[in-house]
Amino acid sequence: QVQLVESGGGLVQAGGSLRLSCAASGGAFSSYRMGWFRQAPGKEREFVAAVRWNVGRTYYADSVKGRFTISGDNAKNTVSLQMNSLKPEDTAVYYCAAALYSGTYYWRPSDYDYWGQGTQVTVSS
Repeated sequence: QVQLVESGGGLVQAGGSLRLSCAASGGAFSSYRMGWFRQAPGKEREFVAAVRWNVGRTYYADSVKGRFTISGDNAKNTVSLQMNSLKPEDTAVYYCAAALYSGTYYWRPSDYDYWGQGTQVTVSS
């Protein structure tokens, strides 16, 4: 059974940093596309970042490019999202997701097969 568990969320002031982690178990995640999405109240779930573990290729939403970095830690079987220069508009529940096929659209939530329960990120102004 594939399980994804996020951690690292919290409250931070604008301009600060947080590092989110996703602990993955129950699958061969090196062959998956791993993604981070976020959802704010009243908003659609939106793409943040993704990585193809087998080739290390990364993708970012324009809104976070240059501020966020997605990476994997094979020793701990985790995917992390380093978030720098945080803005109030980054406030959301952040979700880790896994897609079985890298050919799917990395930005589309419906193309991901497994999801974590989410972790809250709140950025104050």
